[in-house]
Amino acid sequence: MEPKWLIWAREIQSIARAGLTYSKDKYDLDRFNQLEKLAAEIISEYTQIGVRKVEELLAQETGYLTPKVDVRGAIIKDNRILLVKESQDGLWSMPGGWADVNLSVSENIIKEAKEEAGVSIIPKKIIAILERNRYNKPISMQSIYTIFVLCEFVNGKFERNIETEESRFFEQNHLPDLSITRNTKEQVEMCFKAHLNCHFETLFD
Repeated sequence: MEPKWLIWAREIQSIARAGLTYSKDKYDLDRFNQLEKLAAEIISEYTQIGVRKVEELLAQETGYLTPKVDVRGAIIKDNRILLVKESQDGLWSMPGGWADVNLSVSENIIKEAKEEAGVSIIPKKIIAILERNRYNKPISMQSIYTIFVLCEFVNGKFERNIETEESRFFEQNHLPDLSITRNTKEQVEMCFKAHLNCHFETLFD
């Protein structure tokens, strides 16, 4: 579970952002600015990140706060799952990333699979929609929904790109070092269960 201080700080920031978005009174706007500074101080106290840096990060969020969306593709072929080696940390994950505007969930994962793994796929089923901070580490200041999509492999091969260094199929019992910020061993196992069970029901929290 997320630490209470983060839940409280995010709630304060959410109230502040809603107030700054919809309020007109200058005194109310000043109070909402103070609330956002308080949220930054709480986060700074528990993370050892400087207050100014936290304030800059919080200021990037404008308008009414809503969760960000991350989409991950479970591309399974011959009982092996396709993973990519992330350039950022050298660890492995299912192809995916932040959902782009103007694209559906299916269109997003098709795009990510092509860009990161060089493969063409057919999205088949939503496996799960999970609140990332409840399952993945490290804890993020943002609220994030991760959508896991079961995909059928069509064709293609890995091509070098700026996001990933390698792409390979792995058996469930021989997984590489995973980027647990993006996907955990339990989440990969969940995807195998969805692949093997045609009656698997979408998980969500």
